[in-house]
Amino acid sequence: MIQKAHRILVTGHRGMVGSAVVRKLQEQGYEALLTPTRLELDLLDQAAVQNYFAEERPDAVIFAAAKVGGIHANNTYPAEFIYQNLTMATNAIHAAWANDVGRFLFLGSTCIYPRMAPQPISEDSLLTSQLEPTNEAYAIAKIAGLKLCEFYRRQYGVTFHSAMPTNLYGPGDNYHPENSHVLPALVRRFHEAKELGSETVTIWGTGTPLREFLHVDDLAAGLIHLLTLPNPPDLVNIGSGEEISILRLAECVAETVGYEGSIELDRSKPDGTPRKLSDITKIRKTGWSPEIDLAEGLKSAYAAFLEELTSDSLRSA
Repeated sequence: MIQKAHRILVTGHRGMVGSAVVRKLQEQGYEALLTPTRLELDLLDQAAVQNYFAEERPDAVIFAAAKVGGIHANNTYPAEFIYQNLTMATNAIHAAWANDVGRFLFLGSTCIYPRMAPQPISEDSLLTSQLEPTNEAYAIAKIAGLKLCEFYRRQYGVTFHSAMPTNLYGPGDNYHPENSHVLPALVRRFHEAKELGSETVTIWGTGTPLREFLHVDDLAAGLIHLLTLPNPPDLVNIGSGEEISILRLAECVAETVGYEGSIELDRSKPDGTPRKLSDITKIRKTGWSPEIDLAEGLKSAYAAFLEELTSDSLRSA
């Protein structure tokens, strides 16, 4: 179990997830946080990772670093997605074990589960059938990472475990017009359409796929909760337990942004997985539940978007 005096390394602390984790840790009184920049800790460099762990001696790691993106990015750059995510995971997990780190919490995504997994998706669905082709490279890398944690725990007795968040959104999101995930992409698209006075906004696909969304502050609270458990599950989903169609999501974003034009569907574009709802029974049994509903979360996410846009700190990589 992690104590507030322990040294906690948060990788990817400048990203949406990592920055939310750091904020939440600080709010809860954790002060000995390690938040190296990429120049200070290049997770793709095995020797550099080993040296960092040997010198800094963290007690725990929350592994939030990842190369991430939406359908377009995953389809276009699969070699980069599998290589970078696999390399970062193997370097960090092995270095943590080699340097006596007692706690390692690895983050993936519910996209690790099969395309046609029974809904809602339980942790037992892992590796039971074919993955979604549009994000297969990322999923394979994350599956390898969680299995590394599972096997190191089994063989060496270290508390290395994993959490698979659903689709996330909130402050610090990536708003790249092509490579971002669906919700931030919609926020930017509807905001710009409102500013330009556009009569229509076009969204990809049929609008029928169902998705689940979790505010990143809820995720951060869930991760810290997992760190406080003396015997956490090897693998656990973290989500809202609720789903919404892409078309309805677009309508909600338009309403939040204040866009009053029409929404059109480009049915020539891929939908991705038809439905993806996570079963959060396991983490609920440990005492955690989400607190931020989608309507409230969208308002705070759009407010953060406007603040980041005004301050010229909007991520669009």
